[in-house]
Amino acid sequence: MLLTLAAALAGCQGQPRPEPPPAPEPAPPVMVPQPPRLALALGGGAARGFAHVGVIKMLESQGIKPDIVVGTSAGSVVGALYAAGNGGFALQEMTFDMDRNAFADWQFFGRGLLRGEALQKFINDHVGKQPIEKLPMRFGAVATKLRSGEGVLFERGDVGLAVRASSAIPGVFVSPVIGGEEYVDGGTVSPVPVSFAQRMGAEVIVAVDISQVVTESPSDTTVRTVLKTFDIMGNALKANELKLADVVITPNVKGIASADFESKQRAILEGERAALAAVPQIRAAIAAKTRLVPAPTAPARLPPAID
Repeated sequence: MLLTLAAALAGCQGQPRPEPPPAPEPAPPVMVPQPPRLALALGGGAARGFAHVGVIKMLESQGIKPDIVVGTSAGSVVGALYAAGNGGFALQEMTFDMDRNAFADWQFFGRGLLRGEALQKFINDHVGKQPIEKLPMRFGAVATKLRSGEGVLFERGDVGLAVRASSAIPGVFVSPVIGGEEYVDGGTVSPVPVSFAQRMGAEVIVAVDISQVVTESPSDTTVRTVLKTFDIMGNALKANELKLADVVITPNVKGIASADFESKQRAILEGERAALAAVPQIRAAIAAKTRLVPAPTAPARLPPAID
């Protein structure tokens, strides 16, 4: 019997050990869609800027909310108020307080008819006096350095002052001085600030163009003459900007003059109509640039500490 047991043990020692089972394949990561960074680029156009309110209202109703908003002139006014957390309907209510008298701080000597301080105060009061970098939505205002003609994007600091600089139409508003530089309306370099939206990291850009074809009818006041001149300049500049946009919304603001604050409700409605028509194109642009990325993993939980 001992011989039999020894023989069995010897036989076992001569056989190779079985290979361990292969390690299980790691589970593939869970992929989730990551939409592109969406920006609204709101153009200038003085009183026609009320159309931006209608655009925002309609996009909100369709569940489309931008990550970035950048504005020139009137676009910076609406953009700042929107970036501060005011939805489309709240913006529409604010328009009741927006008329010539709200921003009329006249001066009779100097390089502008209006100081612009009333506009600055209006904006700061309605954004809770927050600086740009503290606004709930990323915001930029485009202005122009008077000395060099360089376009500047304000992304930090006093919201009202940035909007005032962006809206300082030469001859109408006094040019504000910021950091030793005089600034004028951003529409002199970027009437619809698509290129500045790109600088802010936007991946899909919806531009809102509220300019209009200038008619031959004469202007009856100095302010209207200046505003019409601005429209002419803007029409010449905007084409290159609009080529960079994924979607261009063009509200039908024909016949609404730059100083026509009485037509604000019509401008809002035209903004809504134009935005609704553009929704399929916006959704397609977002879908085309949406990519799948690994889902974020939850951090490992540590065992409770033992006292």
